[in-house]
Amino acid sequence: MPQFRLSEAAELLGVSDDTVRRWVRGGQLTATTDGAGRKVVDGAELAAFAREQAARPNDPSGVGRSARNRFVGLVTDVVVDKVMAQVELQCGPFRVVSLMSAEAVRELDLKPGSLAVAVVKATTVVVETPGGQS
Repeated sequence: MPQFRLSEAAELLGVSDDTVRRWVRGGQLTATTDGAGRKVVDGAELAAFAREQAARPNDPSGVGRSARNRFVGLVTDVVVDKVMAQVELQCGPFRVVSLMSAEAVRELDLKPGSLAVAVVKATTVVVETPGGQS
């Protein structure tokens, strides 16, 4: 079972080491001691905790759709040429880039500072592990 030091757990959750220590003291996370005497959190427990803690902003589109991967964010850059456009969104800590027609950019009135939702529907998702382990 994978285990993560408290500092690693903090980095993965996007919080400070102190926050993770408070969660351990408060009983929200369980820490044990590894063979080197360091406090660690079980990977499966950390994954479940991360899922519970994930705050999803409301999807302002109000549209029902089958795609589950919706990233609410702000448009940070729009590059438009005659036919095509590149639109960049900052969705929490994630940068999402979309290529679309220039016509679509105009119709959606996309510009830096606009609120938008990136909807991703893919049949292929590449999953990698640290260190190239298979």
